[in-house]
Amino acid sequence: MGLRTRRPCRRRMAQEDRSLSEVRARVGASHGITDLAHKLHFYDRWARDYDQDVATLQYRAPRLAVDCLTQALPGPPHTMLILDVACGTGLVAAELQARGFLQLHGVDGSPGMLEQARARGLYQHLSLCTLGQEPLPSPEGGLVCLTTRTNPSNLRYKEELEATLDRLEQAREWERLVAWPVDRWELATSKLEVVPGTSDSDGFISGIVYLYRKQEVAEVEGVRPSAQPPAGL
Repeated sequence: MGLRTRRPCRRRMAQEDRSLSEVRARVGASHGITDLAHKLHFYDRWARDYDQDVATLQYRAPRLAVDCLTQALPGPPHTMLILDVACGTGLVAAELQARGFLQLHGVDGSPGMLEQARARGLYQHLSLCTLGQEPLPSPEGGLVCLTTRTNPSNLRYKEELEATLDRLEQAREWERLVAWPVDRWELATSKLEVVPGTSDSDGFISGIVYLYRKQEVAEVEGVRPSAQPPAGL
């Protein structure tokens, strides 16, 4: 009887290890794509499996992003408009709604990801848009939430993203409130990506949460703002 009970356990562990290995390979492949059109096509094909795959990697960005928002918010969450940039399948929206945020807009460059986000029914508006490639479609103000990885394979993208964010600040369209680095973002896809000080078996990559205040169109054109920006962390 003892052997019969142990064999399924070993088989189940092997299946779990194989699943993690497969997910790491897929996510690692996405990290290696630098061409924007190819990356968006990859995300289109990945969209249906995305939530399950990132859960396997213990993806913590949605909770961390909303932790950042709730600490920076000056008033009740239901009164604040949140623009979720690169919203993907809507994982951040699910966490936002659970914490009382009700006014949610989302943008993403992948039609497949937007289809999954739309199916959640949590966003008031969803738009196909890639930050840095075209203007964001919404003229409203509010808070803008973005996240990205800071592991070695993503540093080029991070630099490009921050250059875009700097341009938006210089144009007085966005105002930075928070840039919050985080060590334990998700499980690493290779030993080279592991944050120093963690073991290879449970090693995590790092990431960062950005929070901005988006100016309304009237404010950018010189009309006096009607509200004060939220305090930072």
